[in-house]
Amino acid sequence: MIVGERKPFQEIKESVRDCKKLLILGCGTCVSVCMAGGEKEVELLASQLRMSSRLDGTDIEIGELTIQRQCDKEYIEPIVEQAKNYDAVLSLACGAGVQLLYDMLEPVPVIPGLNTRFIGIAEEEGVWSERCRACGNCVLGEYAGICPITRCPKSILNGPCGGSQNGKCETDPNRDCAWALIYDRLSKQGKLDKICKIAPPKDFRTQDRPARQVNEDYLKAEMEEASAK
Repeated sequence: MIVGERKPFQEIKESVRDCKKLLILGCGTCVSVCMAGGEKEVELLASQLRMSSRLDGTDIEIGELTIQRQCDKEYIEPIVEQAKNYDAVLSLACGAGVQLLYDMLEPVPVIPGLNTRFIGIAEEEGVWSERCRACGNCVLGEYAGICPITRCPKSILNGPCGGSQNGKCETDPNRDCAWALIYDRLSKQGKLDKICKIAPPKDFRTQDRPARQVNEDYLKAEMEEASAK
């Protein structure tokens, strides 16, 4: 999932200081799971801003709303007219959601309330860690499901680097060496021969930015439907 964290309150407060009527819009998927931008976080931030506004002697009307996803047009369309009644929308979504909102709500300003961190997993309650950089050329099958691009600070494809000690990375004694993890897992699978293969340089041509993906099956279905009419 995409992991985000809320921006510092003072930064948010400064970004909305000229608003008289503000909508705080939450996202009910990824950032809700990591407790950064769901319904509860919308309610908490709204309460903080109202309290701060009263203490400052300023007047701000705050609306609260959470939709399932801000990165999908079908969930934004039903709230477009409602959102346009506000001076600005404070989005508690990832950067993709903020940008799509801006496209659909123009000319209403959309203010990001979160910092998008990484694609990761939940290690335990309240703890998330990065696992994928969306490189566009997945090599997990060669490394026993452990991504050396993401989990090794040096992104070494032919490791280890020689700096690890007792299975820990030289950059941080609390961080497991990705290549120690790869070795242990391949050993359990009886596939240590894989670690002897020389990996070619990473093909970064797959990281075309901004990337775009088209599912041909959807286009084919739409063309067949149009032809039937």
